[in-house]
Amino acid sequence: MSTDDIKKDAETVKEADKKEENKKDGKGGGKGFPKGAFIAIVVLALAVIGLVAFIIGDKTGKKKKSDDNTTKVENTTEATTDNSTEKATDTTTTAGTEKDTTEATTEKTEKKDDPILSSKSPIYIKLDNSGYWGDGSSFTCQYNVNVVNNSGKAVENWEVVFTGFGKDSKLGDNWSGNYKLEDGTLSIKPVDYNNKIEDKNEINFGFQVILTSEAEAKNATRAAKLYIDGKEYDAAAAVGGEDKTEADTKEDKTESTKDEKTESTKEDKTEATKEDKTESGKDDKTEGKTPFEVHGKLKLDGVDIVDKNGDKFQLKGVSTHGIAWFPDYVNKDAFQTIRDDWGANLIRIAMYTDENGGYCVGGNKENLKNLVKKGVDAATELGMYVIVDWHILHDLTPMKYKDEAIAFFDEMTELYKDHDNIIYEICNEPNGGTSWSEVKEYAEEVIPVIRKNCPDALIIVGTPTWSQDADAASNDKIEGYDNVMYAVHFYAATHKEGIRDKVKTARANGAAVFISEFSICDASGDGAIDYASAKEWMDYLDDNDISYAMWNLSNKNEASSLISSGCNKTSGWSADDMSETGKWLLEQLKD
Repeated sequence: MSTDDIKKDAETVKEADKKEENKKDGKGGGKGFPKGAFIAIVVLALAVIGLVAFIIGDKTGKKKKSDDNTTKVENTTEATTDNSTEKATDTTTTAGTEKDTTEATTEKTEKKDDPILSSKSPIYIKLDNSGYWGDGSSFTCQYNVNVVNNSGKAVENWEVVFTGFGKDSKLGDNWSGNYKLEDGTLSIKPVDYNNKIEDKNEINFGFQVILTSEAEAKNATRAAKLYIDGKEYDAAAAVGGEDKTEADTKEDKTESTKDEKTESTKEDKTEATKEDKTESGKDDKTEGKTPFEVHGKLKLDGVDIVDKNGDKFQLKGVSTHGIAWFPDYVNKDAFQTIRDDWGANLIRIAMYTDENGGYCVGGNKENLKNLVKKGVDAATELGMYVIVDWHILHDLTPMKYKDEAIAFFDEMTELYKDHDNIIYEICNEPNGGTSWSEVKEYAEEVIPVIRKNCPDALIIVGTPTWSQDADAASNDKIEGYDNVMYAVHFYAATHKEGIRDKVKTARANGAAVFISEFSICDASGDGAIDYASAKEWMDYLDDNDISYAMWNLSNKNEASSLISSGCNKTSGWSADDMSETGKWLLEQLKD
């Protein structure tokens, strides 16, 4: 309808209204606002509003379409971030690590451009930046590195060099290598057990670098070089300029298929084994009795643990993660599940000393001690053996908090002096260049404090290089005390025959070894599971009745956690609640 038409209709209505008005008032006219004019205005207003609504609706529709596209991009970014690999070592639980997806995408692109980081190269580097965390003044970035050899022959004397770190960067925790960080360049050379990389094999190492800004931490990619026998390895020449994308995709697909088959077979085997077993691995002659009721007070006979009857006895169990971060798993129901359903006889209670919330760096000491006591009491009531672990890591040397350790063990051993099921582990993993002589000096001050209250308790002493150098300790053993053992820790995908040889040397020298921490992934606590290496380790431990505790009782999103990250139960777990590592342990304990 045109404006003229609207006006004509309005006039017609107006005249009609005037006639009606005159009839009602008995007048020929009036000064009031005509009703017809009001209706005409309303009609015009509705027409204008409709036109405006159409224009706005069109623009809004276009904007919404644009916003929807933006939302899709943002959701993809968030999903990618959520699936990013979490930090794997046991030291970064509460730091709130976040990965910047844009940076991660940039890193992947750059990896494709660098031949030494491409699986197309016969020898290449797998570099995983597992995120960063910080407190505003410093930021710690963790790297997990594998050197893969598919060259057709063994290589030795390797060196990996990373450049691009800030000159003020500092080296943090590191493992399985000899490290030197100077002027922003980090060099890693092998230790004795991973100096040689056999064909179709790989070695693993990892480290943390402490940076001064978040911007630098976000720049995860570092230029890398690989040297073999002092000569830089020319990956570009080895690749020969062939298309990397297709080859990488093919290899990734092959590896993925292989992993899926392995995991599927493993799970099927676990379920089949579970059905074949009867009573959680219990021996018929001990039915109804707790492990402690059967075996009683333990002691050393040479390099072997023996029970109250003088028979060799192997402790088998699990270690908690840091109790400051995963306190809910320290409960009697959890320990009973581990004893009755899993078939374990040992719990290790790990109390960190130097990490965030640790006993010596601002953690609530009374709360942490109460958690230790809660764990010890629960294990005791269940007739299980329990390790009280003074879990040094970031502190590097046990001497750093020696006085606190002495006070802690004095209090604990006084409280539990009448308990024969407790083992005291006095320094988890000395590292960072700490020598055996330094560890021994510490031990010779702490052990007398324990012996004052518990003259016969088993004591585990950590060894240098993250408790790998029991052979060094065996050449200069702690004298004057019985029932002293030496810790060895291994992660099966990283530590293989070289570390087992150290264990064999230590035992041959008369030093008893306790595997107080291990897992079947790599040394970062994450990464792929190496079932073959794990079997070699467990065959050796079982054949020699060497005791062990597996890391770790938590649902943290990393390979070494025993509980699936999607499970929030703190006891009563079924096989479906277990991680792949947890399922492996169930099978191992029930064998």
